[in-house]
Amino acid sequence: MEKEKTLNEIIEEWLKFKKITLKESTYYRYIYMINQYIVPHFKNIEMEKLQEYDFNIFVTELMKVLKPTSIRNVISLLKSILAYGKKKYGYNFNFDFVAMPKVHKKELRVLSPNEKKKLEKYCLKHNTLRHIGIIICLNTGLRIGEICALKWDCIDLEKRVLQIKYTMQRIYNKIEKNSMIKIDIPKSEKSVRTIPISTKIYNILKPLKKQYAKNSFFLTGSSDTYLEPRTYQKMFEKCMKECKIKDLHFHSLRHSFASDCINIGMDTKSLSEVLGHNDIKTTLQTYVHSSLKSKKKYLERL
Repeated sequence: MEKEKTLNEIIEEWLKFKKITLKESTYYRYIYMINQYIVPHFKNIEMEKLQEYDFNIFVTELMKVLKPTSIRNVISLLKSILAYGKKKYGYNFNFDFVAMPKVHKKELRVLSPNEKKKLEKYCLKHNTLRHIGIIICLNTGLRIGEICALKWDCIDLEKRVLQIKYTMQRIYNKIEKNSMIKIDIPKSEKSVRTIPISTKIYNILKPLKKQYAKNSFFLTGSSDTYLEPRTYQKMFEKCMKECKIKDLHFHSLRHSFASDCINIGMDTKSLSEVLGHNDIKTTLQTYVHSSLKSKKKYLERL
């Protein structure tokens, strides 16, 4: 008789199966969640016994140490592992009556028109590649990893487009307690995209491009030296302090860009493609919300 499979054995199989398709950063993040939360709680339980387990007990334990979003991530990972066990070995698990904590989304912080003018004026005054990078993100919606990985050969001034082919991130291996910089293709297929350059950005970039080699990083002007996201975020925070703009993260530039596009009437599909969202639903849920001013305008017509 074949020995009964344990959860740990299924986890090991699942990791080997998924490693081929997962990005390296995601793989290490999954290993961390497994070792930090799943394995300690279930203590190598046999899969047969796990079929009778009330997963609400695990959710309750996670609520003592994690926020709702993180709890959902851990449960989603566990579901994926168990789905593998179900498909390969016929185990059956029921998550229908598992109560998940509600996630309260914070309202996105965007730049006001005055703050945007102040920031662009400040960056143009300093006129370094790093400052110009901030203006580009504010007017194209690039993620911080995408601007850090951007090279001059991906800027086509004849066609007036930016080609987003790579992203940069620092990958943390919490098991081995070390990290490394990884330049890779973006997180989704839709993130590899072409973004039109406005006349404003074109006029800023035109006198600069001839100064740099094609294979050099945009933010450094060097092919050997790059600026990693963590360092760029700190530089951005310094800019915000000097501009006296509070409570703004680098990712807020992307939010501000998207909000501006919605306000001027850009259709959601076009915006979704520019932002590199994998699904138009993400754009709708994240950015497309009617303003109070807009609601008042329509109600006045009744």
